[in-house]
Amino acid sequence: MKIAVLGGDGFVGWPTALHLSAAGHEVHIVDNLSRRWIDTELGVQSLTPMDSIQERTRIWHQETGRRIHFHLIDLARDYEVFKAWLAETRPEAVIHFAEQRAAPYSMKSDRHKNYTVNNNVNATHNLLNALVEVDLDAHLVHLGTMGVYGYSSVGAAIPEGYLPVGIDTLAGETARQEILYPANPGSIYHMTKCLDQLLFQFYAKNDGLRITDLHQGIVWGTHTDQTRRHVQLINRFDYDGDYGTVLNRFLIQAAIGYPLTVHGTGGQTRAFIHIQDSVRCIELALREPPARGDRVKIFNQMTETHRVRDLAELVARLTGGKVAYLPNPRKEAAENDLVVRNDQFLALGLDPITLEEGLLSEVVDVARKYAYRVDRSRIPAVSAWTRDIAPTVERDPEGKRLKSVG
Repeated sequence: MKIAVLGGDGFVGWPTALHLSAAGHEVHIVDNLSRRWIDTELGVQSLTPMDSIQERTRIWHQETGRRIHFHLIDLARDYEVFKAWLAETRPEAVIHFAEQRAAPYSMKSDRHKNYTVNNNVNATHNLLNALVEVDLDAHLVHLGTMGVYGYSSVGAAIPEGYLPVGIDTLAGETARQEILYPANPGSIYHMTKCLDQLLFQFYAKNDGLRITDLHQGIVWGTHTDQTRRHVQLINRFDYDGDYGTVLNRFLIQAAIGYPLTVHGTGGQTRAFIHIQDSVRCIELALREPPARGDRVKIFNQMTETHRVRDLAELVARLTGGKVAYLPNPRKEAAENDLVVRNDQFLALGLDPITLEEGLLSEVVDVARKYAYRVDRSRIPAVSAWTRDIAPTVERDPEGKRLKSVG
């Protein structure tokens, strides 16, 4: 199959491109390399050394004999360029990762809010619009987020995308239907993913586009089977306060003797998935496309849930690290439960990788190997959700006064 991976230079996009190429597909990466520019803006770099995309694809060809094609296109800005590329290349499937993915970065300032909305919403709509205009019946697989559901406690399992409801009619009867689960975004980033959902619903209904939306949990881990093949194929590892996901941040903090930063009570429950399972789920979704005219197919792409403080204690026991409780820069409930249905991927044969100490040790080893690359000043989370919260997050666990970058 000919597959376009939009945003294929990113944290999930790169191992996905390798995984699909190894499976025998013709893979084309389309990326504007903005994630690398954001590193420069923030004054931070991936913990793991990252070569250029050209060098990474060259090494992949050297190791496997298979080619991954790279195309430098800004999906959010260069609509005509992308549309022409799409018309010429005509992939059979398109995987859409090409969005700014960090909630803290999206809340950093008014400029970052505007950038996140403009980039993410334009990218998604440009893609949908172009698919219709070039008359391309490609299966679109989008990487969404569990954050569209919000993190409130409703006392019931979150279904996969759709909620059955009953509506009282004027005749006194009850009409039954399924609606999108009510959106409850917790950041500008999450809000753009909620807007994506509405765009998908419209284009599936109006133009018959075949769309699968993957509501993914927090990704942890570094390696996949493919990234292990050569040191220069390693995936990026973000540890900073804006892009570092909570578990990977705990692991790098432990590796360098920095306190494990739990914000608020640590009672926030989050959904998690290992990076290897993430790429497997994308492949499984590609094998089960919706038919033309079907509604958007929605999967919950996660394998387990944990409270943040429980994760911190687990990593502390594993590494001997210490836990520090800090003010929460986010506007969210101090405690929440999260029960999530993921029946569809299990039915397709997913055998989940669960969060076990052996796998955590692997990530700790990566963190320790590259600990010399850490800038300790970039570890604290300083992007506050509201102006009144900002003064409470001005110091890190070591007592130093902080200043937000950007």
